[in-house]
Amino acid sequence: MENQTPFHSGFIAIVGRPNVGKSTLLNALLGEKIAIVSNRPQTTRNRILGVSTQANSQLVFLDTPGVHTPRTRLGEYMMQTVRDALQGIDGLLVVLDVTQVDRQDRELASQMAEHKVKKTLVLNKIDLIPKEKLLGLIQSFADMGYDELVPISATTGDGVEELRNVLIALLPEGPRYFPEDTLTDQPERFLCGELIREKALMHLQDEVPHGIGVEVMSLKRISDGLTEIDATIYCERASHKGIIIGRQGAMLKRIGMEARVDIEALLDAHVNLKLWVKVREDWRNHSSDLQTLGYVREH
Repeated sequence: MENQTPFHSGFIAIVGRPNVGKSTLLNALLGEKIAIVSNRPQTTRNRILGVSTQANSQLVFLDTPGVHTPRTRLGEYMMQTVRDALQGIDGLLVVLDVTQVDRQDRELASQMAEHKVKKTLVLNKIDLIPKEKLLGLIQSFADMGYDELVPISATTGDGVEELRNVLIALLPEGPRYFPEDTLTDQPERFLCGELIREKALMHLQDEVPHGIGVEVMSLKRISDGLTEIDATIYCERASHKGIIIGRQGAMLKRIGMEARVDIEALLDAHVNLKLWVKVREDWRNHSSDLQTLGYVREH
């Protein structure tokens, strides 16, 4: 007999302020790492699409940059990316960090509640606060207009499956938009560049990370088991170049070694990774540089 269970599918935007755990949540929902994660604000710069397919559902997630007030052209691009992701969606996930809910979080949650789609408010990082405080937060958001409110910890996985079931129930019956084995629509070059940037974000001083961009110059499969990658890390100041390279090249080597481990897991091949560092002053405000580094508005 044919399976008579309805197939539910749809596109779901993930929105929230910087550092609330959107990318960690996306990776948890997919069971694979496609979005880089760091404790730096504005780690995610592009719209990252992730696909979770199960027997009777396909959830297509759009992870977006953290909502903030832009100060550069790159920041403006990031906020346009958020606005674009909210078009034509079937569901909306608004993520809050329960350890630091403030007026701006509540304003964003209230603003997002006005969208005429199925909406879920996600209270993330519940492993970091007492239950009494969590209960108070749940009550304070109860009447805001969301279809569901789900407390989770994207890091520990607590509540993630419950969230998935909630989303499936909220989505309409629909087609399988992507082949069953699709995880993301991002090309390998983009994912490799992001993994390099993630390691740089992890290790560099506070003033450097926002001014970093990564361009994968070439990605060549030498054989079934070996891939060669050449990539350039761009920074905005000559003084930052020295910090990225480090004493006797130690920092750049560390970034490269850690990135290579993740890239090898992504490509399922041994990787020969070569990194260079170049200065592009104020690249975040130059349209040509933003285009070179992949920060281009989609049409």
